[in-house]
Amino acid sequence: MAADGAPAGAERVAIVGAGLAGCLLAVLLGRRGVPVTVYERRPDPRVAGAERGRSINLAISARGLAALEQVGLRDQSLKQALPMHGRMVHPLRGAQNFQPYSADGERAINSISRAELNKSLLDTAEATPGVTLRFSRRVTGVDTGAGALLFEDADAEPADVVLAGDGAYSAVRRSLGFDHDADFLEHGYKELTVPPRDGEFALDPDALHIWPRGTSMMIALPNLDRSFTCTLFWPKGDFDALDTPAKVTAYFEEHYPDVVGLMPGLTDDYAHNPVGSLVTVRAWPWTRYGAGATVALLGDAAHAIVPFFGQGANCAFEDCIEIDRCLTEAGGDWRRALSLYQERRKANTDAIAEMALDNFIEMRDRVSSPVYRAKQAATHALERRLAGRYVSRYELVSFSTLPYARIPARIRRQNLVLGAAVAGGAAAMALAVRAARRR
Repeated sequence: MAADGAPAGAERVAIVGAGLAGCLLAVLLGRRGVPVTVYERRPDPRVAGAERGRSINLAISARGLAALEQVGLRDQSLKQALPMHGRMVHPLRGAQNFQPYSADGERAINSISRAELNKSLLDTAEATPGVTLRFSRRVTGVDTGAGALLFEDADAEPADVVLAGDGAYSAVRRSLGFDHDADFLEHGYKELTVPPRDGEFALDPDALHIWPRGTSMMIALPNLDRSFTCTLFWPKGDFDALDTPAKVTAYFEEHYPDVVGLMPGLTDDYAHNPVGSLVTVRAWPWTRYGAGATVALLGDAAHAIVPFFGQGANCAFEDCIEIDRCLTEAGGDWRRALSLYQERRKANTDAIAEMALDNFIEMRDRVSSPVYRAKQAATHALERRLAGRYVSRYELVSFSTLPYARIPARIRRQNLVLGAAVAGGAAAMALAVRAARRR
C-alpha cells in the first residue's frame, strides 16, 4: 500500500467540491473500483444545514433523471420532488393562464430542493466503497508538477488526477489560469417564501409560477412542505432601491398584487436573504496535463449557465456520465478519457448556455403575450399532428437526452420541411384554383 492508503501504483483521484456533480461523479468512480477523495470547503451540509437564500430550487428533467438512474437514485429523487406540468403565468393585469410544457400535457419537470438532493447524493457517496468525504477543506489550487492539492490552512496532499467541480468561481480554475470568459447579467436574484396557507399550498403546486414584468420577473416553485420558493430576477440596482420595509411592501402591492398577501415574511426575507449573481462561464480547454497531475473541470467550473432553462444540474450530471463513459472507452487511461470528455461536451454546453439566455427573455417578457400563446398552441398542435417528426425546442431540451448541440439544427430542419410543405400546399391550391377557373 502507498503511504496514503491507496493500492500501490494506483492513481490518487481527488474531486474538488461535494456539490451535486462532485458527489455523483464520486459514486460513479467508486462503483467502478476507483478510490476517490472528495474535498469540500463547507462543513457537512447534512449537519450544518443549507445556506439561507441560496437554493434556487432545481427543475430536474429527463437528463438529470437518466443520470440519477445510473446510481439508483431516480425513484428516491422523484419521491422528494413535485411534478410541474407547465407554467402558470401571472400578468400584472388580467387573469393568470396555464401553459403546458408538452403537447399532450403529460410530461413534467420536477421541482426538488437542491439541499435535499445534495444530501441524498452525499449519503450515497459516503456509502460507496472507495469514496472518502472530507469537509471544511478549502482547496486553493493544484501543483501539477508535484502532483499535489494545495489547501488554505493545511499541508499539500498528493493527487494524480484532480476533477474540479468547485463551481462558477472555481479556485482550481483560477489557480491554474484556465482561459475562460465570465459574462455577468445585469440582473441578480433574491429568494423569498410563500408558506402554506391553512396547511395547504397557497398556489397551484402543479406549475412553475411566473410573474413576467418585461425587464424583470419573479418565479415560484413548490416544495414538499407545501411552501413555495420564490426567486426574484431583477436588475441589481432595483434591489438597492427598496431600502425600507414600507418601500418593499408598497412595491410588491403594485407589481405583484396577487401574491403579496401570501408572503407574511416578505420584508424579513427581503432584508436578510442575499442578492446572488447570474453568470455564464465559458472555459476552454477544460483539461491541464502536468508532470505530476492531470486536472479537468466539470459542471459550473467549466460551463456555468444561467438558470432559466432549468438545466444547470441536468447538464452537470451529463458531464459525470460522459466522464464515466470515456473512462470505459479509454480503458481507464485518464488523459485519453478526459480529452474525449471535453471534446464531446464543449459544443453541448455552449449550446445550452445560449438557449438558457434566450429563455430568460421568453420567461420575463414573451410568455405574457397573446401572440406567444397563439404560437405555442400552434406548436403543440403540430407536435400532436406530426408526432415524433415535429418536436418543440422545450421538449427536446427537457424531455429528451438528445445532445444539446444537435437541437438548434433539428429545429431548423423541422422548420424548413414545414415551410416547404406549407409552400407546396399553397402552390397546389393555387394550381387547383387556376385549373378550376379554366374549366
